[in-house]
Amino acid sequence: MIASVESALAGEVARAGGASVTSPAAPDPEVRAVAKRRQFSAAYKLAVLAEADRASDPGAIGALLRRERLYSSHLVSWRREREAGALKALGRRRGRKARSTPEQKRLERLQARCVRLERELEQARTIIGVQKKLCTLLGLPTAEEPPENTGNDS
Repeated sequence: MIASVESALAGEVARAGGASVTSPAAPDPEVRAVAKRRQFSAAYKLAVLAEADRASDPGAIGALLRRERLYSSHLVSWRREREAGALKALGRRRGRKARSTPEQKRLERLQARCVRLERELEQARTIIGVQKKLCTLLGLPTAEEPPENTGNDS
């Protein structure tokens, strides 16, 4: 896989008018206005991991990283993803999640409203409980008890 990537790069150099296919083109001294994030396919990641796992000589992994212009953190994160069985995650797309449908938005609003109303209901029950306790302490009638006659039955 890596050899095919190198041959593809050599082909691009030849099409761009490079001097030779085997020697790399001189880097462009011009600084790009916008940096472009590199994207690695799942197959490329697995190929690099396989080659890194096969490397047994001291410095072989470092040479691989330099040749492929990668960082050791790439290998660490790709290994974690591979061990977690996240082959799909190796080639996952970056960026914003898909937009929710109007039904999903309505459901989220209703669920948030339900949570808010339950919280308000619990608060109201607490206030009513405190008011009942206060009424019993002060000897005042509560809504559950009928008011006592004061003797003014004329």
